[in-house]
Amino acid sequence: MTDMAMKLSDFLAEHPVDRRRVDAHKERMLAEVRAFRLRELRENAGLTQQQLADRIGVSQRQVSKIEHGELDNAKIGTIRGYLEAVGGGLVLEYVTGDARIQVA
Repeated sequence: MTDMAMKLSDFLAEHPVDRRRVDAHKERMLAEVRAFRLRELRENAGLTQQQLADRIGVSQRQVSKIEHGELDNAKIGTIRGYLEAVGGGLVLEYVTGDARIQVA
């Protein structure tokens, strides 16, 4: 190891990690992965965004928002319709600690 090499612990001491920023970035990345999977399901079903939108009674823009991970304002019925249109379904669970209760 040369004199210029720095130990990881020394680097982290000089450049502390902001866990909030890391966690927020992680959540954004996971949302992108989920959105990519939704788009992949739609494409595998042979549907365009507009065709899927027509089937479930929403705008193409709403389908696009869902596929970009913007689910916070989406209605559960819209998400359920999306998943059913691509050949699947929706399960809702209440999760706390180790307990999981299917509610729909």
